[in-house]
Amino acid sequence: MKKLSVIICLVLFASLSAFAQEEIKWMKFEEAALATQHNPKMILVDVYTDWCGWCKKMDKETFTNPEVIAYVNANFYPVKLHGEKEDRKFTFKGKEYTEASMAKTMRVSSYPNFVIMDVTMENITQLPGYRQPKPFIEGLEGIVKRFTK
Repeated sequence: MKKLSVIICLVLFASLSAFAQEEIKWMKFEEAALATQHNPKMILVDVYTDWCGWCKKMDKETFTNPEVIAYVNANFYPVKLHGEKEDRKFTFKGKEYTEASMAKTMRVSSYPNFVIMDVTMENITQLPGYRQPKPFIEGLEGIVKRFTK
């Protein structure tokens, strides 16, 4: 009976842990712009499209990795930006954009592409292409070390 109680507790704990799994807290572009005004933090913009297989692979494999989730949430305001979406408009620095026009303004020409912005919302660099979890974190760490105090 005691063994059964221990097994039930372990199964229950494992189930709760699975449901409590953290995820990247994706924002819209304008939400990140507002957030960094109140609490300055770098911005990671994931520019993607619906047809991009590598974008889907990033979502499925890299962005579900616990270390990537923790690192991105701790160091960035993460933004999802659809590189071809024309129907949603927002204002940034006094100009109106769609997600597609913002991607063009950021000079994104391939997908997936990760645009890194500093706390003043200026583009620092891009990390184009699919990246596995460890190289993705390493690339972000290098940028954070280079552009923060």
